[in-house]
This record gives sequence, structure tokens and C-alpha cells, in this order.
Amino acid sequence: MKIIIVGCGRVGSELASRLYQRGHQVAVIDNTVASFSNLPPEYNGRTIEGEASNRDVLHRAGIEQADGLAAVTNNDSMNAVVAHVARTAFDVPHVFVRNYDTRWRPMHEAFGHQLVSSSSWGAQRIEELLYHADIRTVFSAGNGEVEIYEFSVPALWGGRKLGELLQGVECMPVALARAGRAFIPSLDTVLEEDDVVNASATVDGIETVRQRLTASQEA
Repeated sequence: MKIIIVGCGRVGSELASRLYQRGHQVAVIDNTVASFSNLPPEYNGRTIEGEASNRDVLHRAGIEQADGLAAVTNNDSMNAVVAHVARTAFDVPHVFVRNYDTRWRPMHEAFGHQLVSSSSWGAQRIEELLYHADIRTVFSAGNGEVEIYEFSVPALWGGRKLGELLQGVECMPVALARAGRAFIPSLDTVLEEDDVVNASATVDGIETVRQRLTASQEA
């Protein structure tokens, strides 16, 4: 694939290195030459100095043939503009944007950008780790708005239906493992002690489930 990366800070340089090592054609744009020193010595892809909002700079980076573009500078307005131009003017099929300051996230959402917000995602993951020791995250979608969690069924929930546990909660069952075999459960599935449940949920949804599980253990 031919990939353009806008911004050669810590995120951009790491992304460029990873893509280059996997055999992709990579071009990195940054308006400061010194930023290219963040790239590892083994990186032999292209580097283009200039403002990515300048179409001539994008042309030099090969925007017309690009399969993907990642705008990962620490300037949210720059990321938004470059991503919008890549999508609307050059029809780049895969465009992703870094949200640096969470206060600018609504702007990116208004543009309809595919968004990666490391600050929001990181804060949420740390929050979960702090008080969700009994429920672990196994997959995160988007920026963590919805995740797949895994938890074991305590003894007091044995013999009760899964639907009772998830009733009225932003949480949907994905899989249930019992005695080493997994299947897709329904809300009518009767739980057994030590069943391992995977469920897709929001943070609020899984917190309600956690409270219900904890309440049963303390009863």
C-alpha cells in the first residue's frame, strides 16, 4: 500500500516505521526538518518538508496514488483540514485522524472522520483497570466507546438466566465458554458457576453488570 503520514512526532514516526517494516510505501510530511530525526535509522521511505495543507506538498507526497493517509500531528485543526482534503479532493480510500486535544473531538466527528483519540482511550483504559479488576477488556472498538469484556459467573448467579444479569443495560452477550467449549448464548441461557462470558458493552453498561455481580458475591 502507498501511505502518507502527516506529522513526524512520536506517533507519526512510530507508525511510519511499522508500516515501512511491513513493506508498504511510506511518505512522511512534516513542516520541520528536525522532526524527521524521530524516524529510526532503518527507515528508507520518503520524507517531505512542508505544510500538509498545501496541495503542492500533498502532490509531492503522491496523494493521487495514495491508498491511505493518517493525519497525526498535535494540531487538531491541521489534522481535520488535511483529512477533509484527502477524502473530498483526492478520494483517498482510507483516511484516519488523530485527535490530540479532546476538546476538539466534536469537530472531527462533525467532519465524519475515522478518529483515534489516544487521550480519551488511554484515560478510559486506566479508569477500567483501576476498578474493573474482576472484569477485563479483551477488545476495544473505536475509541473505547464500546468494548468486549470478559468475566466469570459467580456461584450465586448459577441457575439464573443471562438476561437477568443484562436486563436494562447497554450490554449484549457475545460468547459464553463452559467446560472448555464456547457457544453464542441468548438472554434465555441459564448460567452455571464459572461460566466465562464475553459481552459487548459501554463503560456505563459494564459498570452496572459489575455492580450486579459484586452484589451477588456480597449477599
